[in-house]
Amino acid sequence: MNKNVQRGMNVSEEIKELIHFTKQKFGLDHYYLKNDELYRQVNIFNETVYILSMEWFPNHIPDREDDGSNPDGVAVIEIDVHRKQFRSVIFVGEKSFADGIAFDHDDVNEVINWIEQETKLTYETNFRINRSVEREYYFITCIDGVPVSPTGSIEIKLDHKGKLIFFSVVGECPSKDMIQEEPYTLSLEQIEDLTKKQLKLTELPSFEQEKIFSIYALEEIYVTNDRQTTIPFEFIVDEKAFVKMNQTIKWDTPIYQSFEGKEIELIDNITVEQALACEPSPDSFPIEITEKEKSIVAVENFLRKVYQNDSGKWQMKTLHRDHGYIYATLRLQHQDHRMIRRKLTIMIDPDRFEVLNFADNKMFLEMFDEFQPPAKATIKQENAYEKLKEYIELDPCYVYDFEQMEYILCGKLDCQYGLDALTGEMIVLDDL
Repeated sequence: MNKNVQRGMNVSEEIKELIHFTKQKFGLDHYYLKNDELYRQVNIFNETVYILSMEWFPNHIPDREDDGSNPDGVAVIEIDVHRKQFRSVIFVGEKSFADGIAFDHDDVNEVINWIEQETKLTYETNFRINRSVEREYYFITCIDGVPVSPTGSIEIKLDHKGKLIFFSVVGECPSKDMIQEEPYTLSLEQIEDLTKKQLKLTELPSFEQEKIFSIYALEEIYVTNDRQTTIPFEFIVDEKAFVKMNQTIKWDTPIYQSFEGKEIELIDNITVEQALACEPSPDSFPIEITEKEKSIVAVENFLRKVYQNDSGKWQMKTLHRDHGYIYATLRLQHQDHRMIRRKLTIMIDPDRFEVLNFADNKMFLEMFDEFQPPAKATIKQENAYEKLKEYIELDPCYVYDFEQMEYILCGKLDCQYGLDALTGEMIVLDDL
């Protein structure tokens, strides 16, 4: 994991208290604290969250495995320093020697009650069950039962005796004062023209069959309740505060110089004092206008060196901060029909506005060139729409607007099914 970490810290009374609280909470009397470290994250609300991460080893296990991994039974536990709420509890290998948390694994209400106590959230108001499988329970965050996006999740796993072996809280749960409360009025009839446009002929790879299928599938999108705006799914999935750019990068002449990427340093030396004071992370600072302009120039000069013949082909979609750097996300202006699309991520030094390194998913996409190519479509789009129409869903969802910094009531337009463009067969997209 890439974390902002301070190792070997001077333990303050506050940190000692959190360590003792953890030991008592999870019944770790037969464990010793092997390692503890601090790191920080910036959540989608641009708030800095400090986390204390601890590795607890069973008393009979002196050290890590030869490959550096943690042995079975080790407990890796993380707690929010300020909220004093646990973010994750992982017993390695799903094996616990603790005398702590245990449930009747046939009673989901017991699990729900414990989550409410730990998170201070209310069931069916702030979170709801999504699915359960044997002794595993998956919940998603909501507002009065309505899902939110980006999605927050809570997951719990129990062993065969009902002992807790995994607990995770991912993402944030919004409060009601962050939403625009209004009656949900959207219907599929109102947005039929948009729905038809979202149904695209796309190429979807099957890893199992090593084959590419031509599929009619609905491109997921959010539609605001007033029908005035749509929010593409790609602007939500990264779950980081960002600035929309939508800037096409063009140039007249390439730069005939080689580019050597520099190693990106992902360690931030955090002190206990910073954590206790909840000092804002530099990643929470807004990207100023001058920084946007300099980032565009840096990206253009980089493309002129590395992608010399691509003038006008790339569009800078967003900028965001992460681990002290500015990240530019680019997409090709004209993508092929594949569902997995070309993406370029460029890392920029925020002081000198020099491109340090980049990541291109081209190599990943090229492995599909070895797959059996798709057959030519024989089904027309209008026929595909009529077949899929009854399976298309438009469900209410509160979507976080990173610019307005509040949740907006939307309809999530989606369909779990696709249509084989050759045979007309209905396909569950997740199966591919």
